Amino acid sequence: MSLSEKLLQPSVRPAVAKDLAATIDSEVSGKKGLSGAAIKTAYAGAKKKVDVVSALNDNLDQIVAIFDPYWDAFGGQGDFGAYLKGRGDEVSADILKIADARANSTSRDQIAKVYGTFRGKAADMIKDALPAIGATLQKHAA
Repeated sequence: MSLSEKLLQPSVRPAVAKDLAATIDSEVSGKKGLSGAAIKTAYAGAKKKVDVVSALNDNLDQIVAIFDPYWDAFGGQGDFGAYLKGRGDEVSADILKIADARANSTSRDQIAKVYGTFRGKAADMIKDALPAIGATLQKHAA
């Protein structure tokens, strides 16, 4: 059974979206320094406009599909987060393709503008978050 088949089941999907939102919240709250403060401010503003859990749930098919080939290659043995981290450049590029397309198609100019501001740092932020994202996905795939 693919990762998508496991995580997109109606009985599992809401918990995956909720836990991924918590993972994002945790990753953002852990950012330090001036850029961390800017990220926290931007994220707080975005959360006023968008329900993160609902947005993740609405886009979960596309999100989880990114991880299907990695899950298949991983084979379910060990720590999926560590596996993803070891392929950070490739995984972050795959995620950013989807994020870029979403940002380019949004009718919310403010969200696109904020995304554009942080796009240059996005790959590093994603790579930093891959162990936590992988752990969250693996938790629900087990």
